[in-house]
Amino acid sequence: MVRGKPQWGLKVRVWVERDGRKVLGPGRIELLEHIIRLRSISAAAKEMGMSYRRAWELVQDMNEAAGVTLVEASPGGAGGGGATVTPHGHEAIRLYRSLMTRFNEAAEETTLSDNPLSITPNTE
Repeated sequence: MVRGKPQWGLKVRVWVERDGRKVLGPGRIELLEHIIRLRSISAAAKEMGMSYRRAWELVQDMNEAAGVTLVEASPGGAGGGGATVTPHGHEAIRLYRSLMTRFNEAAEETTLSDNPLSITPNTE
């Protein structure tokens, strides 16, 4: 394998917070999108390879941190439960995706030199 000159780049990972509490991040957005598609926290958790308990905790934390309900869950039972992403949840996804597009565009436009960590010798 022939390797060229190492290329420096910039990648962005964003969390949205409210009063210092994480509301949205990449994993939480993925969870919301799975809940939309599967209409179930349990099925969304399984799809993501996480425990139902962890997914439920994330949903509760998102709802509390956002100050509005992003996911409504109905209890399981004989008829089965389910979960719905609310209009606030859909808006949260739209906001996050919009922010990520803007941040990623800015990151792509940012160029780093071939050796951004080089130190210029002091010529005093």
